Amino acid sequence: MFYLIYFAIIMIIPLYAQSKVRSAYSKYSQVYSTSGMTGAEVARKILDENGLYNVAVEETPGHLSDHYDPTAKTVRLSTDNYYGHSVAGTAVAAHEVGHAIQDANDYNFMRLRHSLVPMANFGSNMSWIFILIGMFAQMTGLLLLGIILMAAGVLFQLVTLPVEFDASKRAMQQIEALGIVSTDEYGQARKVLNAAALTYVAAAAVAVFELLRLVLVYTGMQRSDD
Repeated sequence: MFYLIYFAIIMIIPLYAQSKVRSAYSKYSQVYSTSGMTGAEVARKILDENGLYNVAVEETPGHLSDHYDPTAKTVRLSTDNYYGHSVAGTAVAAHEVGHAIQDANDYNFMRLRHSLVPMANFGSNMSWIFILIGMFAQMTGLLLLGIILMAAGVLFQLVTLPVEFDASKRAMQQIEALGIVSTDEYGQARKVLNAAALTYVAAAAVAVFELLRLVLVYTGMQRSDD
């Protein structure tokens, strides 16, 4: 039963999450905001209203490549969202500014996630080397080391969830308080951000179940050694 659930989670849920975000973004990128503001203007307005004049807003290449860079103190928006006037672009721009506000407020989960980056990167890059050698060579010590390293990446995925949820919450509060969207557009923007949040939930679920699967493999090898 575990493996049936496992395969459902690692195969079906990520595909469903991706289809939801593509569908929501595609639909509401065709709906133009009544404010007439571009994504760049939305980002700049929210930043300025929160006193974050030092945070820059830049265009970045790629599709849905939008992100906030805490090191450079810069909100980067993909070309479509930077220049576009859509509800989807407004939602995405506000979400990224939500991260900038988190950074300015020293939001605890964002600070924790940032501190986990080196460990998570190392764990993601090295864990499978130890896991594969441990499994094929029947060396439980190496397998356990790989699992521990993978756990660092899983922890990063889990900590990412409250960071993303909070950024979306801040985004919705800002676009409503500043009158950037109408009542109908508010609901549409929420749908875009909820769909995007689902991709993070899917990624975390896959990571957790992959870790659990390897723990089961490890305990099985331990019993065989006994």
